[in-house]
Formats: sequence, C-alpha cells, structure tokens
Amino acid sequence: MGLAARVAAATTTFALLAGGGYLVADTYDVVPGFLTNAPVAPPPAPFPTAPGATTGPALTSGLATLPTDAPVPSATSVEKFVAELVDEEKYVGKRVGVLVTDAATGQGIAGRAATTDFVPASTAKLLTAAAGLSRVGPDRTLDTTALLAGSTVTLVGGGDMMLAAGAGDPAKVNGRAGLADLAAQVADAVTAAGLDSVTVRVDDSLFTGPSVAPSWDPKSVEAGYAAPVTAIAVDVARRTDDTYAQRHPDPSLAAARDFVRALEEAGVTVTGTAARGNPAEGAAEVGRVSSAPLSEVVGYFLQTSDNTITEVVGRIVAIETGLSGSVQGATAAVLDAIGALGVDLTGAKLADCSGLGDGSRLSPRLLNELLLRMVDPGMPALREAALQMPLAGVSGTLHERFTTSDARGRVRAKTGSLPNVSGLAGTVVTADGRLLVFAVLVDDFPDGNAWNARATIDKLVTRLAACGCG
Repeated sequence: MGLAARVAAATTTFALLAGGGYLVADTYDVVPGFLTNAPVAPPPAPFPTAPGATTGPALTSGLATLPTDAPVPSATSVEKFVAELVDEEKYVGKRVGVLVTDAATGQGIAGRAATTDFVPASTAKLLTAAAGLSRVGPDRTLDTTALLAGSTVTLVGGGDMMLAAGAGDPAKVNGRAGLADLAAQVADAVTAAGLDSVTVRVDDSLFTGPSVAPSWDPKSVEAGYAAPVTAIAVDVARRTDDTYAQRHPDPSLAAARDFVRALEEAGVTVTGTAARGNPAEGAAEVGRVSSAPLSEVVGYFLQTSDNTITEVVGRIVAIETGLSGSVQGATAAVLDAIGALGVDLTGAKLADCSGLGDGSRLSPRLLNELLLRMVDPGMPALREAALQMPLAGVSGTLHERFTTSDARGRVRAKTGSLPNVSGLAGTVVTADGRLLVFAVLVDDFPDGNAWNARATIDKLVTRLAACGCG
C-alpha cells in the first residue's frame, strides 16, 4: 500500500514546712504539700524516642517504560477498524484519510488514502510546533524591552502576545511577563535621569505584512477565534477573559495604552497619547521582561489550539531563518524546517501556520512521518511537542473526549476542526503496550455531522487503544 515509515521538671519545687497540724492536713491532701496518703502513682512511661534516620526506598519512575517486546497489532485487525470508519459515509463523508504506523519500527500497519492531501485544520499546528522547536529552540524566550532616549520611552515588541497588563506570573504561560514589572524598571530609570515626564511610543515592526492572514475568514477574527498577529499584545489581545473574546483590532496600541497605565501607577507622568514609533538612535535599554520559553509556548498552543500564538511562533521561525516575519515568510519557513527533518513534503501546502485559513493541504502520511520524529529518542527537542499534545480525557482540547473509553490517558493527539472538517493526529499506546502513531483526516463530512464525524474518529482511536490484537 506504500505506507509510510514503521514508532516520598517538669520542675517540681518542694518546701519543707514545720508544724504538726499542717503536716496532718498535708498528709490528707487538704493543703498543698509533699505528704500524702494517696496510693503511690505508677512510674511514668518512658519518654518516647524517635528512631534514627534510615534510607528510604529507591525512587522509581512515575510512568512505566513500555515493554520492548510488546506485540504489534495485526494489520488485519487494524485494517478492519479503518474499514469500519471509512464505511460510516453518512457521518464522515467520502473523503477520509487514515494511516496507523508502528512507532518503534516506522512500519505502516494499515491505512486508507494515506498519501492523499486533505484540509488539515488545526493538525497543521504540529508542523509549526516542530519547526519552532527545531529551528528556534525550546529555551528561547520572546522579550519585550523598553528603550529611553531623551524623554521618550519606546516599548519594543519581541513577539510576546501573552503579556500581563499587571505583574507577571512565573507559574503561567499566558501572563509570564508583565507590563507592570517592565514599568517598574522604567520608573527607576526615569527617576535616575531626573525626568519630570515622558512620552510613550510602541515599536511593533518585528512582524511585517498583513496582521490577519489573507486565507482567514474575517468572521473568524470577529468571533474571537484569532487576533490580528502583532509583535506585542496583552492576553492575546482579548477584550475580556472569555476564551473566544472579542479582540482588539490593534493589539500593539492596546498594549501601549496598558503600559502607559502601568507607568502612571508606578509614579511616572506620561504626556500625550501612546503612538507607534521607532526608538531614536542611541536609545538605551531601561527595562526587559521575558516570556515563557518556547517549549512552554508550543505546549500552550497545542493544548489550547490557540491560532494567534501558533502564528506568532511561525513568524519567529521565519525571522530566525532570515525570512520576513510575515504570513508568507512563516509558512515557507515552517515547511522548510519540516523538510529538513526528513519529512516528505510532496503535496504539502500551508496557507497559514495554524490551519485556520483556507488553502492548506496535508496528508496522513506526512503527519505520521512527523509524529515518528517527535517520538524518536534521537530528537529530544521534538519530544516536547509529543509530550505536550492534549491527553485523552484529561487535558486541553481532548479533556472532554475519551472520558470513559480505553483511550483515556493513553492517547496524546492534536485535534482539528473546521466546517465539514475533522482531524486527529497523535500517539496511542495499545493494551499490549505498543506505541503507535496515527493520523485521521476527514474534510467533507455532511452538514450537521460535526459531532458524529468526531465520534466516529474517536471510535477508531479507542479500538487502537484497546487492541490486544498482536
């Protein structure tokens, strides 16, 4: 079938007293004293002693290692599961692509239309995740800086669209760096310079071209599925705390206004209105805050399927490789990075880096090849992506799926959903302890069948997890 590559005293004080009457009274316990005719109390129990320190039990791994001799599911069994999925045409339509591959050997087990290109929806985020980790590196941070020249403070965006308007929180990814922390640094510099007031400018020139991908339906932005992609923003440009909140049409200027408020709260007088502007030549850095490392940023967008942050990482990949920080530069850079990993890009197209727009095409075979590299011990940086995909029935976009099935806690996968499109690509551990990678793409299911299409895909994955069919 030409299937792809097989994956822990009391101190008592006594007084001697004279006088017989007192002694008698003392004996009968009428007055205080040391004489008594009460029965002699038993001796006190010995004071307890703590045992000496001893060596505790040896530490063990939190997760058991998969057996190296676990049987591979038989091709006949898996092919039956695949056929039953494809046959559910009333739910999934006629365009269905599937490939299931053994992770240890890279040997394909069973599939259908595995080399055909489909609309990937958000499974395309796997490519951006791998590109970011391989080309930029897991430890890179996106830094927001403040430069001072004369009495002008320029806020320079470094790609962090998850700034906090107030203080940063080291326990969060969205909100790791805070504008209030940056403002406190700037306030110290303003005081040291003896300035009475400052003006504020924002430089968001790191990213170029349209902030909204041409392939995106404008209604997707209106509905809060994404924000205009800029080099700086607070809380991914949300106007409220809702996940799919309305977004600021100009995230950079909105962040600059938040920065002005933070400066004023720090005791700095700001004159005029924040506007765009580049720092003057010779401007000195007077503040810096850093995002979470890229590995955590990647984990964030894989778990939440955040389109905006995925696009940010794509643009950072482009800049890292010498391309423009634009939509076109990002898609070209991501595909180039995936090709450099040895993945066959035949037929692959990316209209954006998140899968939100119209025009992207990927095959189940390509996704399987990429997943095989993510679980390869020889590519440790990519394993960050494999380990941070949503966990079935537990986390992210899979927390409400597989909750009562054999797949719960044994599947990590990236979801994908668009009108008439449903996809799932990731890893599954079988009942026998064998690790498989899989990709299922459906891009023409009948109207009104979004839930049915997803449930049909989940049924296949559940059968793989329950498979004692070596």
